[in-house]
Amino acid sequence: MHCSMTGRRNGSRAMSPVRLLGFRTLSCGCVIGCYEELATSRELRYVEEKGAQCDNHAHRRNHTVHTERRDARSPTPSFTRAS
Repeated sequence: MHCSMTGRRNGSRAMSPVRLLGFRTLSCGCVIGCYEELATSRELRYVEEKGAQCDNHAHRRNHTVHTERRDARSPTPSFTRAS
C-alpha cells in the first residue's frame, strides 16, 4: 500500500492510502504506476521511473501524469497487473 497527498480545506495536505493496480512502460522509457485512492476510488497515475531518453517535461519522477485521449473510441492502455 502506498500513500498520496490530498488537499484539506485549511490548506494543509493529508496522506491518503492508495492501492497499486499495475504498471506500464511507455514508449519513451518511463514507467508509470496506476493506483486507486482508497478514500475516493479515484485512479491516479504516477511516474515511477523517468526513461533515460525521455524528453517529455511532464514526465517527472514521483509526479502524477494525465492520460491524453487521442481518440474517444480508443481503449484504455493496458497495465501489467500488480500481484
